Parts: sequence; structure tokens; C-alpha cells
Amino acid sequence: MSEICKVCEKQPCECTRIEKWFDKALKFPLAGWQRDHLKALFETKKNGRRQFRTSYWALPKKNGKSSIAAGIALYGLLADEEPHSHVYLAASTRDQATIVFRHAKQLLESSELLKERCKVIDSTKTIIDRENPTSFLRAVSADAGTQDGVEPHFCIFDEVHRQKGEAGRDLWSVLKKGQHTRREPLMFAITTAGVASETPLCWELHEYALGVKNGVFKDPSFYPVIYSLDEDADWTDEDNWRDVNPAAGDIEKEADKFKNIQSMREEFEIARRSPAAENAFRRFELNQWVAQETRWIQLAEWDQADLFDMHSLVGRQCWAGLDLSTTTDVTALVLVFPFDDHFCVLPFFWLPEETINERTMRESVPYRNWARQGLLELTPGNAIDYRYIYQHIKELTELYNFKEIAIDPWNATQVSIDLENEGYTVVPVRQGYASMTTPSRAFERAVLAHKIRHNGHPVLRWMVDCVSLKQDPTGNIKPVKPDRLKSNKRIDGVVALIMGLDRTIRHQAEAGFVYERRGLRSI
Repeated sequence: MSEICKVCEKQPCECTRIEKWFDKALKFPLAGWQRDHLKALFETKKNGRRQFRTSYWALPKKNGKSSIAAGIALYGLLADEEPHSHVYLAASTRDQATIVFRHAKQLLESSELLKERCKVIDSTKTIIDRENPTSFLRAVSADAGTQDGVEPHFCIFDEVHRQKGEAGRDLWSVLKKGQHTRREPLMFAITTAGVASETPLCWELHEYALGVKNGVFKDPSFYPVIYSLDEDADWTDEDNWRDVNPAAGDIEKEADKFKNIQSMREEFEIARRSPAAENAFRRFELNQWVAQETRWIQLAEWDQADLFDMHSLVGRQCWAGLDLSTTTDVTALVLVFPFDDHFCVLPFFWLPEETINERTMRESVPYRNWARQGLLELTPGNAIDYRYIYQHIKELTELYNFKEIAIDPWNATQVSIDLENEGYTVVPVRQGYASMTTPSRAFERAVLAHKIRHNGHPVLRWMVDCVSLKQDPTGNIKPVKPDRLKSNKRIDGVVALIMGLDRTIRHQAEAGFVYERRGLRSI
């Protein structure tokens, strides 16, 4: 007679039942929704084999996806009775793949019954079963090149929405094909909603999973789990938040849950006033797929900032952002002056004089009127002569204390050289996600807190109304025109303001100013 199992305390052993594995071996208390889905996913057919070979779980962030995935991965390694079991934790990058690995390591360390059974090798992100040394769990990524030759028993594919282009699709294909030699393989994909145009693998999986869930496709080997708010549902209704966030409990009990409803309320207060923040809220908190670009700043928020006295800026320190124009854009210089709890901004704009009438008519933008009112300056000829910009900056330094000038290095080599030769500190700021994400978020927070004082400058106000926000699958952002086919949209002043604000806040952080201590307050 076989001995009573030390884990499940049953004879014969019941550890192959997934819920017993989580309860007894991992000491992982499952919520009702987790238990139901896991039991369904690991249900066996009459022949004793599991029905499902692929599962796609899409939930909002902070619903415990990675923890569940780690428990399933350890089950595949230690409890599934698969000879030479190979379990892969796959993601777009090695850092991302390491997230589920860390969860698996923590589960092992908290289990008295399992922690001695496994050897953890942090350098290679590998876990080896000491009782079956040919069985291992390992983190792999799309950025590490091909994984040809692998034969996964289980594959955990983490945050599929981060897989950009064809690299993710190739990794999925290689791992999936490698499972053909296995008796009961499992591809387990977890994700939050992404941006359809930039993450084709995740979008295709999501559409297929919806089709299976809704009965459009017949695939008895595919198990979909999707918690996502319908497009026509009220995204402001807190009851709907709870419906799509199964880990969010009652407010009195939520300390024991993954999801915190109170934090969602705080995010919502920002989202209801900012189209861009609404986009992020819908995506990460409600698991709704979003467009790559979205309208950003509401003029109602922009217009609420207090006025300031122009004369109060004379002699004060400022940080400038300079966005030089192409043949169609507007050249913009924005000076940012920090005060204790707000920022005052002075914008300046230039266009070529010979094109002003034609552009006013073609683009239906009142450039000519703005020029007459002194709100933008005209330079001779049919293209911007940067010497006028350079000379104007020299004149402004007689009034204001320029500390730095942030400038997009593209198309600005000579201007940068001239300014540096004159003694200005010029800081290159590229317009990609890496450079623009942090200052763009700071700009939005400052606008929503009504801390950007601009005196209602009409040209800058128009550009604020033009600007959209573009995001990549990882949530990084940058300002863009809403539609590049529409030539009458201009955002140069906003870009210049963000660059100047970025340098201002960085200086304040280095100097230990108020925003380093408490951050920008938003209401």
C-alpha cells in the first residue's frame, strides 16, 4: 500500500488536482473565481487527458495574473507527472519574463514542502526539480533571439500586449510548435489590454479568444478567460469596475485583495477630466483595448489656470523649450518660470512671411490675425530664418535669466552650435517615448492641477486643443498631431512647453525643491 501523501494528506495522492496543488502544496488561498477557472482549465476528458491545450487570460492590472501563472508553472514542473518536463516563462524582454519567475521563486520559498525539492539558479532564471534533474523551469524572451529546438511541456506567456511586431509572434510560434511532442501541453497566455495597431499577436489572440467565448469559433482545446468592460458599458459606474476586476472585494475587505477600489477611485478622478488619462484608465483598470492616439487636454481644464503679471517675471530664472519648424510647422519657443507651487509660461511663435496668407486660407487658421496682434512673428522669405530666432533669444536674455534651452536635436545642429558659442546651455531632448514619457505625464498633472499659468495665449491655447497623445504597448506616451493627414493641426508650442517644463522640474529635483518632496498635487 502506498503511503499517505505529505502534501494533500490523501492516499492515493490528489496533488494532481490543480486546486489541491494551490491549497496544499503552495499554501496559495484561491478566490472563488480563480478556483472555478483553474478547475475548468485542468478538467480531464473520459480518457484521462486534459481537454485544453491553450488558455488566454485577459484581466485588468493587479488581479493576480502573475501569481496564478507562477503557480501553474510550478505545477507543470513538479506535479504533472511529465517526464523531462520543461516549463518556459516567456515574455517580450528578459526583465518581463523575470516577473513570473520571481513569483514562482517566492511561492517555493514560502512552501515548507517544496523549497528543498527545487534548486533555484538566479543567474540563468532557472528552477530545477532535484527529484527529476532533467525537468526545469526557465525564463526566456523574444529579445534573446530564436528559441528553436525547445520542447515545452508548459509555456507561460506573460503580458502578451507587450509583444511588438513579429518578434512576439515568432516566439509564440516556436514555443507552440515545440509542444507537439508532449502528451498534455499547455500554452498559458496572460495579459492586459493593449494597443491593437502595435501588438498584433495579442490582438489576434484576443479576437480569437472572444470568438471562442462567444461561440463564433469552435475550438474545444482553447479556454478563454476575459474580464473586460464592453465598449457600450458605462465606464464611470463603479459596479462595472467590480464586474471586470474579480480580485476587487468590498471596500472593508480590500486590504486582503490584489485590487484596491479606492486607488481606482483616485485614478478615475483624474481620468474623467483628461481624455488621455481616461484612455489609460479604460485600458489598465477596465481591460478595454484602446486606439494608439487619443485626444489629450481638455480646454476646460487648461482655461482654469490663474493669470499672472508679466512684469513679475523680469530677472527671474527660466528654462526654455525650443521646437524648430519644418516647412509646414510653426517654430515655437516657450519659457518656463518656476514659482513655489506653479509655473508661468511665456510662448513665442514664428512663421515665414511669404507663406502666411496662403497658409491662413488653406489651413483655416487665423495666422494673419495672430501676426497683426503680435501673437506670432513673421520672418522674411518663404522659410524660417533661424537667425531671427537666435537674435530674439539674445534679446530675451536681457529680460530673463536663461538657465537652459532644451531643443530637439533633429534639424537643429547649427542653431545649437550658435547658442552654445554664445554661452547658452543647450540640452538635446529627442522626441521619442524614452525622452517624452516622464515630462508629458508631468505636464498633464500640472495642467489638471491648474499649475500651468499661461494667460490664455491664443496660439498656445489652439495648439493645446490640437494635441493628441500616442502610447506604445508598454504605456509610454508622447504628444502627437491627432491625424498626420490633417495639415492644419500644430502642436509645436506644446512640445516646446513640455521640454522646458522637463528641464525646470529636473533642476528643482536636483535642488531639493518642493516638487521633489511632495510631487505635483492634482485635484
